[in-house]
Amino acid sequence: MNKAEVMQRIKDTGVLPVVRAASADEAVRVIEAIQEGGIAVLEITMTVPGAVRVIEAVAARYGSEALVGAGTVLDAETARACILAGAQFIVSPALNLDTIALCRRYGVAIMPGALTPTEVLQAWTAGADFVKVFPANALGGASYLKALKAPLPQIEMVPTGGVSLTTAADFIHAGASALGVGTDLVDVQALRQGQAHIITERARQFLQIVRAARSNLA
Repeated sequence: MNKAEVMQRIKDTGVLPVVRAASADEAVRVIEAIQEGGIAVLEITMTVPGAVRVIEAVAARYGSEALVGAGTVLDAETARACILAGAQFIVSPALNLDTIALCRRYGVAIMPGALTPTEVLQAWTAGADFVKVFPANALGGASYLKALKAPLPQIEMVPTGGVSLTTAADFIHAGASALGVGTDLVDVQALRQGQAHIITERARQFLQIVRAARSNLA
């Protein structure tokens, strides 16, 4: 899948689950629950033990069925390792120009983190494919995203932090290209308690909310 197709799938799905888990096995079980709920795009963070190996295993297991990216990538060296392991997009909580440059060189979609208008524009100018507005809830959530989009409508923004079943529609209405969703979807505690179906159901709910919100914009 080329970069344009990866970007389109992220936008079409509209929900980007952020997978943080205590082990590789736990991460795989979370991914299975998310997939069952209809979301075939996911971000495996570098905070997962053996994250690069998990990315490699998941990419090999699901192939084109799932779009696997790497999250919490802080530098170009880590980005390169993730790409070689099979990551099809790279996400960072912060802006690192060397990481953007490396991803552009490899033809891999890059989503750096930024918060202020200056950072957002700097990321986009440097070649970001999406800008992760993080932590979105720290400066007012959907209302802040709407304020950012007003002068910067051309920038693809993916708010992360504070995205929940309650706020998801507001973020879409504010102009989000997709939503980065952490614990409100990826409920590892539910998984540990043998309730993986909770994650599956929330995945379905997030997809339904995004579709409904987008249809209201049409």
